[in-house]
Amino acid sequence: MKRGCILFFLIILSYAKEDSFITTEEYGQELYKNPRGIGCIQCHGINGKGKVIATYKEKDKQKILRGPDITKLDFKTFKTKTLQDKGVMPKYYLTDEEIQAIYLFLKKQSLNKTP
Repeated sequence: MKRGCILFFLIILSYAKEDSFITTEEYGQELYKNPRGIGCIQCHGINGKGKVIATYKEKDKQKILRGPDITKLDFKTFKTKTLQDKGVMPKYYLTDEEIQAIYLFLKKQSLNKTP
């Protein structure tokens, strides 16, 4: 009986996902804007191509802190870097589904010719 209930739940869940009111790319876009407090958009820009985060002086030299272009990364690298806690990049606790949605959104953005 328990096995049947689990199977029924999984079937219902799969239909619910197919009938979602937003697409995977739209979900990825919303996550990109603000996945967990600070959005990817703040450092990687509106389309993932990167942007200047800050300028500062260090030992009398002008420095620029720039978020890198993440549109050309393969999925494995993208996922690894997203889950890392290294340097300026904060560690996000995203699910595989959330990472895939953001990645698909960025890939769709990179194909879009509008700025």
